[in-house]
Amino acid sequence: MRNLRCVRHSSIANVAPIKATAWDVKSDDLVCLRVVDSLIRLERWSDDDLHEIACWDAPQSPYKIVDAHFFGDTESACIIFENGDIVEVREHPFNEEKIEIVGSIDAGISAAAWSPDEELLVIATKASTFLYLTREYGDLANIEWTAQDLQVSDHVSVGWGKKETQFKGKKARALRDPTIPDTLDDGRLAESNEHHEITISWRGDGAYVAVNAIEASTQRRVIRIYSREGILDSVTEPVNGLIGPLSWRPADNLLAAVQVFEEKRQIVFFERNGLRHGQFPLPPLDRAQESEEGAIRSLQWNVDSTVLAISYDDRVQLWTMGNYHWYLKQEIFEPTLRWHPEKPLALALISRSCDRIRRLQYVSDVCAGPILPPLDYGLVVVIDGKTLKITPFRQANLPPPMSLYEISLTGTANDVLATLKSPELGASQQPIFKIQVLHPFGTSAYLLDLATSEVPQKIEEQEASNGTISTNKEIFSLSRPSSAVGRHEIVLTQYGSLRAGPRDLARGCTSYLLTPLHLIFTTSQHLLKFVHIVEDPEDLEVPPDTPESDERCRSIERGAKLVTAMPSVFAVVLQMPRGNLETIYPRALVLEGIRGSIDRRNYRKAFLACRNQRVDMNILHDHQPDRFISSVGMFIDQIKKVEHIDLFLSSLREEDVSKTMYRETLRVEERQQNDRPDAPSGKVNRICDAFLEALYTRKVNVKNVITAQVCRSPPDLDAGLMEIVRLRDGKRSYADTIKDKGSDQVDATVEHICFLADVNRLYDNALGLYDLRLTLLIAQQSQKDPREYLPFLQNLQRLESSRQKFSIDDGLGRFKKAIRHLCDLNAFEELKSYTTRHNLHEEALGLYRYDEDKFSAIMQLYAEHLKTTSRCREAAIAFHYLDDKAQASECYRLANQWQDCLSIASSIPMPADQLHSLAETLAQSSIETKDYRAAATIHLDYLRDFRSAAKCFCKAYLFAEAFRTITLSSSQPESQADLLTSVFDPGLTENMASITELLADCKAQLAAQVPRIRELREKKKEDPLAFLEGDINEGKDIPDDVSLAPTDASTMGGSLFTRYTNRTTTGTAETGASRRSSKNRRREERKKARGKKGSVYEEEYLVNSVRRLVERVNSVGDEVGRLVEWMVRRKMVERARAVEGAMVEVVGMCGKAVDEVFGGEPFNEKIAQEGEHEKLKAPVVKEFGRLPFLGLGS
Repeated sequence: MRNLRCVRHSSIANVAPIKATAWDVKSDDLVCLRVVDSLIRLERWSDDDLHEIACWDAPQSPYKIVDAHFFGDTESACIIFENGDIVEVREHPFNEEKIEIVGSIDAGISAAAWSPDEELLVIATKASTFLYLTREYGDLANIEWTAQDLQVSDHVSVGWGKKETQFKGKKARALRDPTIPDTLDDGRLAESNEHHEITISWRGDGAYVAVNAIEASTQRRVIRIYSREGILDSVTEPVNGLIGPLSWRPADNLLAAVQVFEEKRQIVFFERNGLRHGQFPLPPLDRAQESEEGAIRSLQWNVDSTVLAISYDDRVQLWTMGNYHWYLKQEIFEPTLRWHPEKPLALALISRSCDRIRRLQYVSDVCAGPILPPLDYGLVVVIDGKTLKITPFRQANLPPPMSLYEISLTGTANDVLATLKSPELGASQQPIFKIQVLHPFGTSAYLLDLATSEVPQKIEEQEASNGTISTNKEIFSLSRPSSAVGRHEIVLTQYGSLRAGPRDLARGCTSYLLTPLHLIFTTSQHLLKFVHIVEDPEDLEVPPDTPESDERCRSIERGAKLVTAMPSVFAVVLQMPRGNLETIYPRALVLEGIRGSIDRRNYRKAFLACRNQRVDMNILHDHQPDRFISSVGMFIDQIKKVEHIDLFLSSLREEDVSKTMYRETLRVEERQQNDRPDAPSGKVNRICDAFLEALYTRKVNVKNVITAQVCRSPPDLDAGLMEIVRLRDGKRSYADTIKDKGSDQVDATVEHICFLADVNRLYDNALGLYDLRLTLLIAQQSQKDPREYLPFLQNLQRLESSRQKFSIDDGLGRFKKAIRHLCDLNAFEELKSYTTRHNLHEEALGLYRYDEDKFSAIMQLYAEHLKTTSRCREAAIAFHYLDDKAQASECYRLANQWQDCLSIASSIPMPADQLHSLAETLAQSSIETKDYRAAATIHLDYLRDFRSAAKCFCKAYLFAEAFRTITLSSSQPESQADLLTSVFDPGLTENMASITELLADCKAQLAAQVPRIRELREKKKEDPLAFLEGDINEGKDIPDDVSLAPTDASTMGGSLFTRYTNRTTTGTAETGASRRSSKNRRREERKKARGKKGSVYEEEYLVNSVRRLVERVNSVGDEVGRLVEWMVRRKMVERARAVEGAMVEVVGMCGKAVDEVFGGEPFNEKIAQEGEHEKLKAPVVKEFGRLPFLGLGS
């Protein structure tokens, strides 16, 4: 689908005869050989002029130049003459001669060629020998051609693609061997166009070389193929009419040659093994008046094997191949051509009179029509010699070489341009295109009306003033004026750089298109990318190479290039390297079109686009939620079809797709969208309510109403079934969109709702409506056995109304509704058993809240149920309500509520011994739960055991209460002094021992953990990598052969610096969570909890341990204060001083530890990374109040 378009042209005319040219790759100049007054002049074409390199006398006749080659590395030229001289000319000689004859072959030279790497020179002499020379012109091989060379290849042709191998039926295939053709070529020479020349051609990699020469013994042309070492590899099979031109395709194993017959000429191809491999015919020439006028002189492939140049006596033709069809793209009336060795589409031409030289630069470009909607018909024009192939891809997607329209031209087309005749559409709403064609000798124009199928009509023709390619005509360039963003042009350089003004947008770009909203381009990584158009090129955002997550990037076939785009139908046409086409609908274009249609409230177009391109229908609402809700009526009026409205409603879900899967990628719109508040929950129900309101107003179709009710979240099946009931009973009418009448319409509606929802659920819901007729209709649409549901429904029909409803609700498991029907039936005994069986006590209490006797009976059942389910507190309240104090007291005891238990037990009244036993039991259970205050209160108030009460108060560090209890025992036989010495003082001593042990443990822990934290932080600062990796090699060198490439296992947890902070630099929290299984998370938590020494979790473990220690010291501060106070009051001053000193020391150590552990730079960095969090705040050390008279001044 691509044409060759000339983008650069320069020439020098009226110069002496130019005999040969060569390219200087280093400077990109053209080196020319001219003959002036018997002098050979070697000149360089630069700065639009010829600059002389060297000049010397021409040799004696004949001095035809066989080959000229320029070496850019040594700035020297090698000129090979037919008389056998090999001349080297040095542009800047260094202690060498400027012009030197480096060798001479007495027999003369017929052909010569340098290898692509410029290391070998092969020469075919007139003595039928083949020579290999080095770069220094040393002799490598001297090969003599003999008739035995023809025996090298034993060709076996199976005739692929020929008539005799085609299928003709069983009998025809059995008659003959398909591997044997009807006639065999004997290799006889062509009767015309045979000039007995020898041609040499190298393969692109320099591994093989082919030479085309006439074998004297058999008088047939033979192509011999030699290896780089001079070993004969193969010879071609005999081919009649083969002439001299030969060219090896650089990037393939095919050799191109010419076959001439009396009636036709064709290009034939050979494989490296010498077998034929296809051909294509050449058209007859226009101005070949004599047989020798149109003789083919040479074949040349360009460097990337995309263009084959065929040189005639008076012209050059450029051919390309696509989809196995050969296209004639250019015809230039200058016969001598030289391709650039490195630039694929750059060439030099010498005129037939040898007095003018040209340099041309082509590009492979698509001639496409306008892309601006609604005129984007995807019109593409392809040049094929004297035929223009035109295809509007919006009307017909035809693969090349086929086309919808063809224009027969009077001459070969060199360029073509498709424009609109008028920007306005005609009466037929179809545009009329003007096709302008550039010929070698003029221009012509044609009109194409897409409203008709007629052949385009010619409207004008203009002859050029001379016979040049396009001297006074416009030369179309790649950087077209229309390809601009703002005031900056979009340019694709020859090196694959896509530029917008001064900015490089992308590297490795292979093709691009510009639509009103997107810049579309393909890359060498086989990606199709979309860039939103903005005014400033600096704001152009090129998407990353993430086709799996970004709608602006899509994977395409290897080597695919853009042909045209049709934004109106969301289509892009791509051409594969083989030449076949593929029309795709990229998500970026589809979504952009859908969003535009929604903005214009063209919901029908947006809906059809979603339906055809399989886009989630939720975008119709989510893109503009408020506008959609207010335009539901317009949506229904535009869509109209019942099936389409049902499809939309059934596709609804709560997810906001405009913020997830179809997030807007245009940055301005994205900011506006982010500013939009999140829609409240219940999106599906809100849309269904809006549709129901609009549908009830229009009375369109009952199917849509049922769909809107069934598609709610959760589905409102009862409402949908009731709609069918109202339709059946004639209480609501709809438009006659269903062709059936009466019961048939109801049956169709029932079938519709059964399609939308589970028929088993519908059966249960219909039964729950107590409508047996509707239930029967639903059952008939299910897979249920009539022998099962018919007797069941008949039995229900015979029951009384309340009993029928009870049976239905009980069968459906709706026990809360069933118990109400039992209440209506006044079956209280049955209700009590039903309540107990299904745990419906709360519902039963509500039904009999005004009937005290029945309420109490149900409450008794409920209290027993609560007690059996270990809900003792609620059971105790229920028994208390029923005045069952014994059961209430027992439940309070089980609930560990000793106050209520003992108070109710005392009010029964309970016997003294039982009350005493109960109090002892409660006191013991309180001690077991370490509720010493409660145990002391029970001993004091109910057991009158002052000694036990005082012990419990001491264990609770309530020394004042313990002392008060001892003073209350004065009336007892046991004296206060005895209790103080036997109970109070031992309690102080025991508490002192436990506190002293605790404070000693805290000191030891701080002395061990704080230095270790300091050490770990120093190691982390010195070598972060070794710290985070755990230094498993203990400083040893890691072998060089260990692969450091990332794998799934190594990258799952993030980088070295994010692995242990649970923070990543890319991706979202959801993706990070999904990559780590629950098993791995539990393993990580266990590692953190252990805090193994030497692991990366050790520091975090130690810091948390210090935090817990400080909190523990703060919690015992008041207890230590009370202990010290009463020790002083009991004259235990030294012990009090020791406890207070230990506490002061521990508090001081805690303060220093907090300053070092939680106040350093590493901790502040961690807070900055993870944010302010309760766990990261430094703990506050609570100050300890000392007694001033213990002598522990600061």
